[in-house]
Amino acid sequence: MLHSRILANKVVAITGCSSGIGRATALECARHGARIVLHHIGNSQSQGDITSLKSELDTIHQETNIVSHYGKGERYVAIGADTTDPAAGQSIVQAAVGAFGTVDALVHNAGICQFADFHAVTREQLGRHMAVNFTGPFHLTQAVTEQIITQKSGGSIVTIASITATLGSSQLTHYSPTKAALLGMTYSCAVALGPHGIRFNAVSPGTTETAMNKRDLEAGGKRAVMESRVPLGRLGKPLDIASPVVFFLSDLSRYVTGQNLIIDGGASINYQ
Repeated sequence: MLHSRILANKVVAITGCSSGIGRATALECARHGARIVLHHIGNSQSQGDITSLKSELDTIHQETNIVSHYGKGERYVAIGADTTDPAAGQSIVQAAVGAFGTVDALVHNAGICQFADFHAVTREQLGRHMAVNFTGPFHLTQAVTEQIITQKSGGSIVTIASITATLGSSQLTHYSPTKAALLGMTYSCAVALGPHGIRFNAVSPGTTETAMNKRDLEAGGKRAVMESRVPLGRLGKPLDIASPVVFFLSDLSRYVTGQNLIIDGGASINYQ
């Protein structure tokens, strides 16, 4: 498949690249020419996943033979860090600037989602979801946008939110508010940092097949129920989310900011 070069002059940092939507986004950004900071949590599992991702990226780079204004050098750099660590933001910025001299964009993908009944949610579980899904991205946004402002280059921040930020889910009462908080951050930062040429947008996936929700989908025939609600007849794939993210990262969306794109195959408008 031929791909455009719409990200050929962009350095994109993506959190949570080791699997799922983050991995698909890294691959799709590479196909469109970006240089990428591959963030992962830093444990043995994610290290192995990043190693295999690098092999896929090498294949893409050989096939596309992309040359940007950065030349032909390294196309990616990997960094392991817990995004809830206050130092993680600066570490990711330093990795980008150290490898490529700049950072132009950020994708907030890293997150956790543990299904639980409302009264079974513990204080620790709620706190962890907020720390990983909102507080970490908030401080990372501060670090990356400070660098972009210093560069005077403008940039794009894209957040992977969730359809549950605006619709209810009985098993995700502790998760949904964290994604709603991300949408609030997206809208307010679009206003606060627009004068610096920094755009903020979000995508809200519906049910998307990833390792995170595989067990939940296979329990009690839930997959069939969820698929029956989707006018397009199937659940989402990580690539379905990654492609719109590329649009928001690129100059094709240069006059788009403060928006939330729902990507759910039409499930949320299916009133039957």
